[in-house]
Amino acid sequence: MNPVPATIEIPGYQVGTWKADPVHSEIAFTVRHLMISKTRGRFTSYDVTLVTSEDLLSSSVTATIDLASIDTGNEMRDNHLRTADYLEIEKYPTMSYRSTGVRRTADGWAVDGELTLHGVTRRVPMAVEVNGFGPDPWGGQRAGFSATAEIDRHDFGIDLRTPLEAGGVTVGDKVSISLEIQAVLQKPDGVPASDGE
Repeated sequence: MNPVPATIEIPGYQVGTWKADPVHSEIAFTVRHLMISKTRGRFTSYDVTLVTSEDLLSSSVTATIDLASIDTGNEMRDNHLRTADYLEIEKYPTMSYRSTGVRRTADGWAVDGELTLHGVTRRVPMAVEVNGFGPDPWGGQRAGFSATAEIDRHDFGIDLRTPLEAGGVTVGDKVSISLEIQAVLQKPDGVPASDGE
């Protein structure tokens, strides 16, 4: 059975290489704290490249995230997260993702791939929503994607557990990851097709 071309399923779909616009994109995470609430954070420095193919199932994504750019809104907590207790950024300064495939799901799309964090590589699938393709006001082309994934920090050797007297731990094991990516189509020379605000 031949796949349905993305140009039919996704209005405005374009083939090419795209770079995430950091002004209009976000890579964020959520983790449970004290078993009763959630702490949210984001990474402010990263490089995300998407390559869309004629057959969307042959498309790919790569990402490199600067772990020192972690921002939870609290400098003391951020500095602790950078230490060997958690991210150990002096030894492992980046986190990276490389897709290994794209597939259709009942709810939309999924990207299968490998996440490398803290010196460990694990398979991590992402649920992806294609938000659209279209022109921007500056003469370029843009595409929007939302993605979510969940990892267990222990799978990546981040094992600090501080137990609570009432049971449970200070920081949860599961980390929810969300991406909101607005990507700019690149010219053949690798230069963005537009500079926006």
